[in-house]
Amino acid sequence: MYSAGDTYGVVGTSSAFTGASVYGTGPGLAVAGYFAGAVDVVGTLFKSAGSFKIDHPLDPANKYLLHSFVESPDTKNVYDGVAVMDANGEAWVDLPEWFETLNSDFRYQLTAIGASAPGLYIAEEISGNRFKIAGGKPGGKVSWQVTGIRQDAFAKAHRLPVEEEKPEAEKGFYLHPELFGQPKEKGIDWARHPQLMRQLESGAKPQAPPGGGVR
Repeated sequence: MYSAGDTYGVVGTSSAFTGASVYGTGPGLAVAGYFAGAVDVVGTLFKSAGSFKIDHPLDPANKYLLHSFVESPDTKNVYDGVAVMDANGEAWVDLPEWFETLNSDFRYQLTAIGASAPGLYIAEEISGNRFKIAGGKPGGKVSWQVTGIRQDAFAKAHRLPVEEEKPEAEKGFYLHPELFGQPKEKGIDWARHPQLMRQLESGAKPQAPPGGGVR
């Protein structure tokens, strides 16, 4: 542990390919880690699921409200809004000045509000961080959505494979063995860190591996 004047409270380092600088496990209903504040991840976050959890807006004292994350095999950004058609049934939608620098491979969706508009279409695709809608009714509202694929330097350097083979040492093991009717010893952690898992199972205090440790 560091003193209050240091930048970091806990620092861990791992040199092993499958190791972890910090490892936590939460048996039963316990959590493996708890952060009461913002969390900054400089890298890629891998997870089995995700959600937000807040005090329920209609009963904040007694309930929580949870929503799942939106997932995609692409590093996709989503933008939307409502445009009002001019006298010609057209509207320009202006996007942030960084839009085309950040995104590529655009997709569009248009939905008329209040009355049908079967002639709605994208009259001009995104260029100069704006696009044009046409075919609407004068004064009508159109809900629009645009998606783009991230093309910033980090995203291009760290594209995620949609599918990948498990390493040989992990084949036959599972992230969640209980969901496939397998014993806990078939969990990935047992493939990666069998000695540590045996120590945890026996209730013994885990020993830091040579060259590792936490200050």
